[in-house]
Amino acid sequence: MPGVASDFWEAVGNTPLIRLRRASERTGCEILGKAEFMNPGGSVKDRAALGILGDAVKRGQLTPFQPGTVVEGTAGNTGIGIALAANARGWKSVIVVPETQSREKLAFLRMIGADLRLVKPAPLSSPDHYVNYSRRLAEEMGAVWANQFGNLANAAAHEATTGPEIWEQTGGKVDAFTCACGTGGTLHGVAAALKSRKPGVRIVLADPYGSGMASWVKTGEVKAEGNSITEGIGQASKVPGNLEGAPIDDALRVSDEEALEQVYSLLIDEGLSVGGSAGINVAAAIRVAEGLGPGHTVVTILCDGGARYQSKLFNPEFLREKGLPTPPWMG
Repeated sequence: MPGVASDFWEAVGNTPLIRLRRASERTGCEILGKAEFMNPGGSVKDRAALGILGDAVKRGQLTPFQPGTVVEGTAGNTGIGIALAANARGWKSVIVVPETQSREKLAFLRMIGADLRLVKPAPLSSPDHYVNYSRRLAEEMGAVWANQFGNLANAAAHEATTGPEIWEQTGGKVDAFTCACGTGGTLHGVAAALKSRKPGVRIVLADPYGSGMASWVKTGEVKAEGNSITEGIGQASKVPGNLEGAPIDDALRVSDEEALEQVYSLLIDEGLSVGGSAGINVAAAIRVAEGLGPGHTVVTILCDGGARYQSKLFNPEFLREKGLPTPPWMG
């Protein structure tokens, strides 16, 4: 039937662009957020999950509705997307997550049937880092390793879907795109799609403190400064494979204070519940718009919803311990 998705896989994507009223009024630009929290798995990572698993099918590593197992190391959202997409095709999922991630994401992964493996935080150079652990586990199990950081099917999924959607939804009237980088897939894929259609579109990487990606864009050196409470974005020591070669024009750092200001404003003033990475993205979009001047259109990504971060972003006790502002209505 027209307009009816056959399953999870067909329901991913075609999310709306939402005009962010306060940001637009503040800058005199049109600032638009791609509502990726409206994907069936609740985040932009549903697209990466489909790209990676679809590629595994093409390669003959997985067959729909035949026994198969996918292993992934993740901060949470990619694991959720992979677990749900795997469920819809009859596969099992083993998801390796640092134990410091929000308890809401961990509970959700358990709820949807993922085989959840928690590991202690470790540097990327350690064999116990969640990515390295997941690779080793996949080898031991003879399973498919999703490898969201290095698997270029991630960026390809965004180049084939997210970027063209933004172009069509804006009628080609997009002057800049900005978002944070976790794996680099969203930024690289969208940037490639938009640049191929409009070479002059400005692509800006938004980076939390504690990450070295802004430094890498500006100087060629990965150099991290400070720290952040945001989850799933930023890289402190290595450029992800999906980010290599991305056509990026500039980068800027966004503090937790700036990000939280946008998270709370979007929720209480515009009825949009988003997570910390979306707060960083919107703060960056505002700064990019101010640099361009009135009359431009800037697009960013609203990566996921705020409900997955209740114990952190909306927990006054946690925020006070970190010296961060609390939601004004929560005292």
